[in-house]
Amino acid sequence: MIELRRVRAGYCGEEILHGVDLFVREREIVSFVGPNGCGKTTLLKSLCGILPLTGGQVRLAGKELGQYGRKELARRVSFLPQVRDIPVIGVENFVAHGRYPHLSFGRNLSGEDRERIEWALEETGTADLRRKELPALSGGERQRVYLAMTLCQDTDILLLDEPTTYLDIGQKYEMMERIRKIYEMGKTVVMVLHDLSFAFAYSHRVAAMEGGRLLAFGTPEETADRTAELFGVSVKKALLGRAEEYVFYR
Repeated sequence: MIELRRVRAGYCGEEILHGVDLFVREREIVSFVGPNGCGKTTLLKSLCGILPLTGGQVRLAGKELGQYGRKELARRVSFLPQVRDIPVIGVENFVAHGRYPHLSFGRNLSGEDRERIEWALEETGTADLRRKELPALSGGERQRVYLAMTLCQDTDILLLDEPTTYLDIGQKYEMMERIRKIYEMGKTVVMVLHDLSFAFAYSHRVAAMEGGRLLAFGTPEETADRTAELFGVSVKKALLGRAEEYVFYR
């Protein structure tokens, strides 16, 4: 589905990614973890063409990323950034922006578009916020609204940069369950996460990064020890509720 071959990228002449090779399968959840500044967000931006490559190649569904038109690519891949502006706009109108890649020149919403907007609001628990403006929302509410817009875009691939930012612990679990549900709709989800427990509990594969390179990439079982070593912590499997999860601790 997504293939990176020797990808290099950076900012203002400084290289951040140093020849990354990676393959993301269709319909899986992949999480990037690693210390601050290791290149996680840079890699995510490289996957969708927001950040131009300085070397290597990204292929999407067998086609080089640069061969996609802007609108065509926006129908295939959606991106939820970690840091973003907060425009003065109503929630429902903001979520409707996710339909723009699917609209004709006049940008007139069809009945199907409006159904998709309503569906995205309901799926993210933001329908009751539809008449409010973004600046009036809490950080957690805005995060769910941004996810609603991303979901409304109706792409096969969702790239999420720190989707649990601004959320308290209960809201984080709710967000991760929503992401799992999105995956179960047949989507591919690639995300950056700081919380190792969430990354290992919800991902099919984990990419641990250090210094702009992949230190380890594989199933949680295959990458847990290398990830713990990277962060200078210990890891063990523990029975939490009805499931076994990886617990990272000092």
